[in-house]
Amino acid sequence: MKTLYIFDMGGVLCCDFNDIPGISNYLGITEENFFIYTGENFKKLLEGKINSHEFWIRFSKRYGKKVKEELFGKFFNPGIIEGTKEIIEQLRNNSRVVCGTNTIDAHYHYLLNQGSYKIFDEVYASNLMGISKPNPDFYRHILNKEGVKPENTVFVDDIEENIIAAQKIGISSILFTDPNSLKTKLKNLMTVSYTHLRAHETKAN
Repeated sequence: MKTLYIFDMGGVLCCDFNDIPGISNYLGITEENFFIYTGENFKKLLEGKINSHEFWIRFSKRYGKKVKEELFGKFFNPGIIEGTKEIIEQLRNNSRVVCGTNTIDAHYHYLLNQGSYKIFDEVYASNLMGISKPNPDFYRHILNKEGVKPENTVFVDDIEENIIAAQKIGISSILFTDPNSLKTKLKNLMTVSYTHLRAHETKAN
């Protein structure tokens, strides 16, 4: 059984993806106040329960001024971490590699139009799934769609909370810091998996 690799997008393949500082500065508020005005609506946006247009209508009521532009698209201009891209391309030679990302409609469509998702065999986005990390159902949804068991899956993310959630349902998980460390951790994981497989085969014989 081939291994399924699930990669996060922002902070793992994409860099400079956080548009909240730019938006907050543009609105003349702190990032803390941005999330106060946002309230529960950001999670709703993340899970596709509302779209960006509805988000800014709700935000404007709490902010006290009408936000006339779609600011998530305006301030979103990420780059690609080339080292991670190379790793994904190498893994795809022998394995299936998919994206499992918490995202919103504006960011999803930006990356889709840029062709940034083409490197993956499939993309699982929270705003389309209606579930976001670290909810265990986020990972289960991907496993069910892919027809793969947790023990045959590797998950890579830059947020520890998401890593822990995946580990709890039996997925081998790697906390991303940089491409070189990821390469080493993947090699170590492959070595451990091969050793366990050989031990199981020996015991069976």
